[in-house]
Amino acid sequence: MTVSLPLVLVLGVIAWAAIKFLGIRLWVVVVIALFGFYLADTFLAPAIDTGTRTGVEVVNGTNK
Repeated sequence: MTVSLPLVLVLGVIAWAAIKFLGIRLWVVVVIALFGFYLADTFLAPAIDTGTRTGVEVVNGTNK
């Protein structure tokens, strides 16, 4: 049986837990999220996408 979770859901849960249990302020999470959106428009976006996909494949055990 395969269970699939979108990465954005996992990151959302991590952000919620950081706010709830670590005491991180909501505005810090918002600033980091906005930074991510702006970073997606730079020349680093393809490298970040490739690295994220590779990391997910390693976690899932689907890399060759």
